[in-house]
Amino acid sequence: MARDATDVVEPDDEEESPLVGVATAAVTFLTLGVAFGLMFLGSPYFWVAFVVGFGGLMPLAVALAKYYESERESERGRRDRGRSDDADEALAELRDRYAGGELDDEEFEARVERLLETESVDDAETFLGESAGDRSTERERA
Repeated sequence: MARDATDVVEPDDEEESPLVGVATAAVTFLTLGVAFGLMFLGSPYFWVAFVVGFGGLMPLAVALAKYYESERESERGRRDRGRSDDADEALAELRDRYAGGELDDEEFEARVERLLETESVDDAETFLGESAGDRSTERERA
């Protein structure tokens, strides 16, 4: 199948991450420093530093950076799944208590609303701050 000039070829890899950029810059700086240092010292084999640096260290550094980032992403995903599992368990417990008659309609709805509003720690702190402010306002009115 022939391609014409209007076909756009999508890149296979995602955009380069900052960590990969830092790793490649560090290997480039190190390789050039060692190679030119050997050249200025008069070593006839200074070119080996280019081969080792760009042919060996660069792919290794990029692979390690990508591995580290993938591990960080998978850890973040596990933490997020753990939070949603906890929320699901709490919601199931609320439903059971409501079905058993331990909670009335108003309390069940209030607890479900509070549970859904406080999925993260920041949300919980915000909710608690607003609740404390509402309580102090009610005390001032009385």
